[in-house]
Amino acid sequence: MNRIGFDSQKYIQLQSARIRERIESFGGKLYLEFGGKLFDDYHASRVLPGFEPDNKIKMLMELKDQAEIVIAINANDIEKNKVRGDLGITYDMDVIRLIDVFRDFGLYVGAIAITQYTGQPAADHFKDRLSAMGLSVYRLYRIPDYPANVSGIVSDQGFGRNEYIETTRSLVVVTAPGPGSGKMATCLSQLYHEHQRGVKAGYAKFETFPIWNLPLKHPVNLAYEAATADLNDVNMIDPFHLEAYNEQTVNYNRDIEIFPVLRAIFERIYGECPYKSPTDMGVNMAGKSIIDDEVCREASCQEIIRRYYRTACAVKQGNAGEAELQKLDLLMQTLKLSLTDRTTVAPALAEAQRTGEPAIAIELNDGRIITGKTSSLLGACSACLLNSLKTLAGIPDEVKLISPTVIEPICHLKVEHMGNRNPRLHTDETLVALAVSAATDKNADLAMDMLTSLKGCEAHSTVILSQVDEGMFGRLGVNITCEPTYETKRLYHK
Repeated sequence: MNRIGFDSQKYIQLQSARIRERIESFGGKLYLEFGGKLFDDYHASRVLPGFEPDNKIKMLMELKDQAEIVIAINANDIEKNKVRGDLGITYDMDVIRLIDVFRDFGLYVGAIAITQYTGQPAADHFKDRLSAMGLSVYRLYRIPDYPANVSGIVSDQGFGRNEYIETTRSLVVVTAPGPGSGKMATCLSQLYHEHQRGVKAGYAKFETFPIWNLPLKHPVNLAYEAATADLNDVNMIDPFHLEAYNEQTVNYNRDIEIFPVLRAIFERIYGECPYKSPTDMGVNMAGKSIIDDEVCREASCQEIIRRYYRTACAVKQGNAGEAELQKLDLLMQTLKLSLTDRTTVAPALAEAQRTGEPAIAIELNDGRIITGKTSSLLGACSACLLNSLKTLAGIPDEVKLISPTVIEPICHLKVEHMGNRNPRLHTDETLVALAVSAATDKNADLAMDMLTSLKGCEAHSTVILSQVDEGMFGRLGVNITCEPTYETKRLYHK
């Protein structure tokens, strides 16, 4: 288990060198549109085993003295209080979080760009708030008919109306809290202003997926389609690259569709376009760092199955449409995948059928599968978590890590004083009880030490989990999926 298919160190070296080359090719200044997550890229780490979630930050650290960061946020997202689904915080709060994270890594955050600005009151308030924190904030106005009206865009009333972002370093990384934030428009606006000032500067795009030098239907690239099923992104052979170089490369539909417009904008700014294809614009070297293709293929197939289950649950909860699930079903058919190809599914369903109660199964990193059932004191997640820790620590199954005399008062507190209907312990409550027991019980202490060994494990639940349990598995690094079924028939599920 835990086979490696990707060389992170090679990737960091190749990627930083590639970006340096692109900076030099434009005369010493580059605006780099950074797609995806700069850190905590868990999708990449799942489909490319060996890819560390913070690889891109480590790569930027190689360019630390050359780089500054500009964070773009759409004024409409501020006005609508748009929320990041993975973190549960609004985009404007995520900008503040990102600033702290980048600074913790020692990276310089130069400015915040508020895009699509039309005088939104919430955007003005956000600007004032950031300015009071000592941050430089710039407004980029909404341009009518963007991106179709090229002559209007590349003019004094288009990009020329935007506030010029003062930058001081050779590499300007433009990132954002999420898609649709205006990263590309920010880069292009800056190119216009730099050209007006006689400054040589270029543009490049950094997207990890799809990987341009892998086949179109490679599972790694199909896993990207699965991850963006809600955006309806489609991988395509880049026709511009094929025409220019007679070489097949992979890109996605939005970049291919926008390329003629980008080419026209470049020609209007510079007199010529520096790129012959969307693939040319990219600098991604991830494909050059795959060292075991079979491992990455298998990991990507598993990711597609996980995405299917996640979307099926979202459909059940009313948070996704059937079209998303149908797309994922097509991807699974393309790769001839079955839900039972996920090894934890059958054991979890079997345990639930045996007990008549919700159950969960965890596959440990050595391949052993541990199950947990619902009891009067513990939920299935808590039971499976404790069973897994005992197995990892070599503690006999009959040993109780937490005494019922500890659990029962917590259950009483939940029902009698906190107003909960369910007396059983969730995973967070179970871990607190385990930590308390560890102070006086060597087995509990030994089990606590095994928590880090759960990272990278796979798990499946026969019912949709509570936010608490799902979040706890995420924090432990366990890849959890659920059957799209509620434990009860109540209308309100928390």
